[in-house]
Amino acid sequence: MRIDIITCLPRLLDSFFEHSILKRAQEGGHVEVVVHDLRDYSLNKQRQVDDYAFGGGAGMVLTIEPIARCIRKLQSERTYDEVIYVTPDGERLNQKTSNRLSLTENLIILCGHYKGVDERVRTHFITKEISIGDYVLSGGELAACVIADSIIRLIPGVLNDETSALTDSFQDNLLAPPVYTRPADFEGWKVPDILLSGHEAKISDWRFQQSLERTQARRPDLLP
Repeated sequence: MRIDIITCLPRLLDSFFEHSILKRAQEGGHVEVVVHDLRDYSLNKQRQVDDYAFGGGAGMVLTIEPIARCIRKLQSERTYDEVIYVTPDGERLNQKTSNRLSLTENLIILCGHYKGVDERVRTHFITKEISIGDYVLSGGELAACVIADSIIRLIPGVLNDETSALTDSFQDNLLAPPVYTRPADFEGWKVPDILLSGHEAKISDWRFQQSLERTQARRPDLLP
């Protein structure tokens, strides 16, 4: 998989992809993440990528020209499954979406900034709009990282134990069950006996029941 991220603040993304699972995923050849500085595609010497909104109002808007130039250049080099724009009014990101996107080959993620992007970008270039929640960030960079992380960890071979991702919260519309590790007894707080029994079938049943109860208590909206 290849993920191209377009941003006017590329240094915000530097460290995120240089550690832990995301770093190993790239080193192992499972994914290539390429960050593009939108200012490199600016049409003026000042490398400006924003301007005032027509009709007035507070805040600046990312202009269409540099975005169009960047996306068109990338699309001339390969075919992209989706061109994603991260925006508060997009489709809410969920595990189903991440699962589907993890099966693609090439993605572009466009990070908005200021008051967003010229609407013509969304009309003519964007194929999917995604939100990570009902709130506003200073820019789309953090949201792009969240989306990329949720996708990359699902690519076969990225996690040491591929079944780990399959048992995450939301994979089956249930929250994950509680987990425990050593010591089995900490100041009188004990791990449930069933988890120490070695009986895989009973442990599986216990975990399912715990997931169901936790979902009913915390996220009943996930249940049919």
